Amino acid sequence: MEYFFVLLLIVLAVVFVAGGLAASYMVAPHKPGRIKSISYECGEKPIGPAWIQFNVGYYLFALLFLIFDVEAAFLYPWAVVLREVGLAGLIEAGIFILILVLGLAYAWKKGVLEWV
Repeated sequence: MEYFFVLLLIVLAVVFVAGGLAASYMVAPHKPGRIKSISYECGEKPIGPAWIQFNVGYYLFALLFLIFDVEAAFLYPWAVVLREVGLAGLIEAGIFILILVLGLAYAWKKGVLEWV
């Protein structure tokens, strides 16, 4: 009985999402055409194909940002309970930050942070 409400919430979430997708599929008009098939870029007429290759450096830069952003979010709960975890928690957080700094140094050395 303890997990009944959790299971109920999961079932309701799945039904809600599936119901919304099904209703959208049934109600939405589907009339493809040449005008609707072209790419749209802020009201400007597109120049060239929509499928072009981007430099992989942009993706690496974005992934590094996400990694460090999420890791910084993990430090906030640790900072809240710093007095309760004591010296052991401080050492563990120091190791965590050291690993992040080593990863940043590696990315820097490989030139991932160079904006091309």
